[in-house]
Amino acid sequence: MNERQRSRRPGGRSARVGAEVHQAVTDLISERGYGNFTVGEVAARAGVADSSIYRRWGSLETLLTDVALTRLNAQSPMPDTGSLAGDLRTYAAQVAREITGPDGLAVVRLAVALSGNGQQGLQAGADLRAERTRQLQSMLDRARDRGEHALDAFDVLDHILAPMYIRVLFGMVPLTPDYVDGLVDRML
Repeated sequence: MNERQRSRRPGGRSARVGAEVHQAVTDLISERGYGNFTVGEVAARAGVADSSIYRRWGSLETLLTDVALTRLNAQSPMPDTGSLAGDLRTYAAQVAREITGPDGLAVVRLAVALSGNGQQGLQAGADLRAERTRQLQSMLDRARDRGEHALDAFDVLDHILAPMYIRVLFGMVPLTPDYVDGLVDRML
């Protein structure tokens, strides 16, 4: 198999290694918290060489950002229900399930930590916010195109996501469907 064919093959060893490294990071954050492990420890937990991690991600901060973005994108994709209210309710419910799930607190802690850890962390946090804001904006743009009232992506972050994240960080769970719908209702 030539290099070109190998790069097109979905899944395979590369996908498995990526998933194992991501799970190792999530587990280490759950056990030790942000900043309390090294690339070497991630590699050992995932059963790969440190050089594999550096070759693929370049740095621990880049790996951590990739883990957070991958989890957010996989577990909480932007819905398209045909109405802004439906999109926001569906999205908020997805986020609530994700951040209260088995690795949810670790992912929330990672997102928070990335935003305040020196220059690299500030950039990683900015990258994370920019990607999520871009995705939210696509949902809001669809609503505007349908003739619905245009909301600001930062308002969605402030009024729907932030309260859920704060509740999870401070152990104020569960995030009931009534609570999550109430956040959306107040936003609209």
